[in-house]
Amino acid sequence: MTPSRLQEIDMMRIGLVGYGTGGRHFHAPFIAAAEGVSLAGVVARAPKTIAQVEADLPGTPIYPSLTAMLAGGVDAVTITTPPNTRRELVLEAIAAGVPVIADKPFAPSASAGRDLDRAAKAKGVTLGVFHNRRFDADILTLRKVLQGGRLGRLWRLHSRMDLDDPHTLDAGPTGGLLRDLGSHLVDQALWLLGLAVSVHAQLDLIERPQGATDASFVLTLRHASGVHSHLSASKLNHLAVREWRAYGEGGSYVSSGTDVQAQAIFAGLRPAADLAGWGYETPERWGTLRTAEGVEPVPSEQGRYHDYYTAFAKAVRDGTAPPVTAEEAIQTLAVLDAARLSAAEDRVVAI
Repeated sequence: MTPSRLQEIDMMRIGLVGYGTGGRHFHAPFIAAAEGVSLAGVVARAPKTIAQVEADLPGTPIYPSLTAMLAGGVDAVTITTPPNTRRELVLEAIAAGVPVIADKPFAPSASAGRDLDRAAKAKGVTLGVFHNRRFDADILTLRKVLQGGRLGRLWRLHSRMDLDDPHTLDAGPTGGLLRDLGSHLVDQALWLLGLAVSVHAQLDLIERPQGATDASFVLTLRHASGVHSHLSASKLNHLAVREWRAYGEGGSYVSSGTDVQAQAIFAGLRPAADLAGWGYETPERWGTLRTAEGVEPVPSEQGRYHDYYTAFAKAVRDGTAPPVTAEEAIQTLAVLDAARLSAAEDRVVAI
């Protein structure tokens, strides 16, 4: 697709490749809510998946492959198939000159991510990565607190995401929780605090028929800014906790919220039906700021995953960087690579 054609697009037609949990719950509803984009079709092959698309999205074109979808004509594609299938699909879209959004983790390693980034740059194609949790209500609220400066010089940040969700743990050495939730937590920490210079990791492993699988983790990152972050997650411990703790010279901020947007989606709600009211944490779940002036609740910012798609479409039209670049995602992958080495050798690994 030529730059002039991209600049002429008023409504970007996005093709969705894959309609599992990611495509159905974290992409299609937010494409529908975003400005300047529309859903042009879905790639689905299994009869059960096709039936689900027909039930959820009546009249939406269904394609048997990315090749068929590209031949039908789209302005951009989102690749949200299982991780082991993404590389070839991303490369196929790049070869066709079509802007691509790759779900996280968009590559199995930082090195593999660099290969995709080089391919996109060589073709002049916009490649973005769907780190949607930069648009969560809790991190946007925390970011506003940090930018407000009332914590003073920040010392450390704790991020915990425990899910009681054992059936979604992807087993085997190419799966595991580090690549799953770890992708989110590391990206969020880098987004808030800047580049990491080292990582120390502990992984809790379980045996599965597919092989040893990391089922929970604790990471300590040291950032170039001097701040250290502590990230942890689990899926098998029958806990459901999302918590942030920030400590600085001037005080602390603590929030223990819910996964507001995901819970609403799974309850059958859709952002397009109530954009103004979408994505806010309830007052009883607001975070608390503690300083010398006292204790005060901090109202929730609005969680807006659909902003990712609005920003991506604008970036393609304007020829600017997408909301999450491949380079940023590669930085996250580099931390994950170093974390796995750290856990295996029980040492701090420089990045």
